Amino acid sequence: MNCPPKLGVQADPLTHGTPRCVSRVTNVEAVYRDHPALQLRGLTKRYGDGTLALEDFDLEIPAGAFFGLLGPNGAGKTTLISAVCNLLRVTEGEISVFGEPHDSLQARSWVGLAEQDINLDRFLTVRETLTYHGGYWGMRDPEERADELIEAFGLGHKSDTRAPRLSGGQRRRLLLARALMHRPRLVILDEPTAGVDFELRQELWRYIRGLHAQGTTILLTTHYLEEAEELCDEIALIRDGHLIARDDAAGLRDHFGVARLQDAYVKAMAS
Repeated sequence: MNCPPKLGVQADPLTHGTPRCVSRVTNVEAVYRDHPALQLRGLTKRYGDGTLALEDFDLEIPAGAFFGLLGPNGAGKTTLISAVCNLLRVTEGEISVFGEPHDSLQARSWVGLAEQDINLDRFLTVRETLTYHGGYWGMRDPEERADELIEAFGLGHKSDTRAPRLSGGQRRRLLLARALMHRPRLVILDEPTAGVDFELRQELWRYIRGLHAQGTTILLTTHYLEEAEELCDEIALIRDGHLIARDDAAGLRDHFGVARLQDAYVKAMAS
């Protein structure tokens, strides 16, 4: 395959190895430093039944941020995440990840997604889940990285256990470990602590904080407002596919003239 000078040939894991032209990024650290982690411009998604999930939506998340996205069910959060991760086609608008088009192989390799729904392969063990994911992204030695994450998430005694035989908390840990397997620079956590007990929530908080401290950009969606206030540097409130407000927790409280983030959220959704 002949590609333009600024492009190279690389097998695309989403097309079962079919070669395609991809942009060459020669200085990755400069990319992370000089571009926002995520940039949405005029993003609109209208589903086939006419439902308008996002409308002319703009959002920019700086590299290295810990960013929260809050809104009620149906606000457009899942649609936004699905668009960023190429799980659906947008109607209009542009998405870039560290300056690269979101549908490029390079940009996709920079994103890790831990979905709200547990979607583990029921026939794979913990270790196989991680090594297969690493192989999907072309990692040369996925076993070493898998061992590292199995230890970090306390799954060593379950490494050869298939997903259906894991507890709910263990499955949640495995989802996060899988999202981190290929060392993404932007990690999207869609309600990562939904349905877990207090102890596991605190454990996941500690790990996510450590990940952020290492320079990883985090995009978090959650219905636990105290979780967003505790973890996030900045929070965006969305409703009906539109951005309502954006600030840190203290700024949102001041903006809405209330003492608690919960009250600011209620006012924003009612306005």
